[in-house]
Amino acid sequence: MKPIVQISLDLTNIDEALETAEMALRAGVDWLEAGTPLLLAEGLHGVRALREKFPTTPIVADLKTMDGGYLEAEMMAKAGATQVVVMARAHEETVKCVVQAGNDFGAEVMGDNLACPNMVDGAKWLEDLGCDYIVHHIGYDERRGIAAQGERMPSPLDDLRAVVDAVSIPVQAVGGLSIEQAIQCPAYGAPLVVLGAPLTIDADAFKTADGNLEGSLKLICDQVHAQSI
Repeated sequence: MKPIVQISLDLTNIDEALETAEMALRAGVDWLEAGTPLLLAEGLHGVRALREKFPTTPIVADLKTMDGGYLEAEMMAKAGATQVVVMARAHEETVKCVVQAGNDFGAEVMGDNLACPNMVDGAKWLEDLGCDYIVHHIGYDERRGIAAQGERMPSPLDDLRAVVDAVSIPVQAVGGLSIEQAIQCPAYGAPLVVLGAPLTIDADAFKTADGNLEGSLKLICDQVHAQSI
C-alpha cells in the first residue's frame, strides 16, 4: 500500500478548517480528517462543508463512537464522510453496528484502540469485528497526565511494530508524534501517516499552527510519499 498522509483538522470553526484543508491539499496531503473538536463545534455541518468544498477527497469523521453506532456512522456517511471511527472500548455490538452501517452507506471503518489494557489485543479484536483500519492511539490526556508526573510520556511508536504484525489491515499511529516520528511510520509498516496536534494544530489553542505550515507539510508529504511498504 502506498503511504497516505492525513491531516487532522482539530479546529473549532468551519472557516479555519476549510482554509487549513485547502492549504494542506496544495502541499500534497491525501486525506482530510474532521477532527473531534471540529465535530463537537460544528457537527455534521463541518463534514458537509468539507465534502462540498472538496468533493473527491477522502474525509475521516473522527467521532470516536462509543454507542449508537449505526446511527452515528450513517449520519456521518450521509454527510460525506468516507471513513468513520469507532472505539475499541465500546461494546462489541457497537463496533458491529458501525461496521454494518459502513457497509450499508459506503464508509470504511477505522477502529481506535485508545486506552485498551492491551493495545495489540485491542487491534486484533477490532480487525476480527470487521474494521478496515486500525488507529493505534495514545490519548492526549494520558500523555499529558503521565508527563506531568515526571514520567516518560508514552508514544504510539512503543507498540507500533507489534500492532502492525498482529493485524492484516492498514495501521496508523496517533498521539504526540514529532514530525520526524510521523515520517518514520511507514518504516514500521504503518502506511497511514496522520499529521495533527501539535505538528499542524496548536495543541492548546486548537487553531492552525503558526509558521510556514504549507512548506513544512509539503516536505513531510514528499518524504512520506517517497517510501513504500
